[in-house]
Amino acid sequence: MQMRARLEALIDEMLDGQIMLDEALAEFEKLYIQKALVRHKEHLSRTAASLGIHRNTLSKRVAVYRTQERPAKSSPLHKRRQR
Repeated sequence: MQMRARLEALIDEMLDGQIMLDEALAEFEKLYIQKALVRHKEHLSRTAASLGIHRNTLSKRVAVYRTQERPAKSSPLHKRRQR
């Protein structure tokens, strides 16, 4: 229940700031993926497994985030996949 209370407080803040649902969802997903990448040392397969998505899905989403903006160099979304 603690998480629900924290989320409700955050949602109230966001609604007061007139943040639209699509913007909130997109930002949440992006940050969630970034944190998971850091936790799994940017290993795509492990990160995807922990998120419950396919590795290709994760790769595509990371690629989209890279094209949307130029993240800080310390961001896991900044690094390019090495072959």
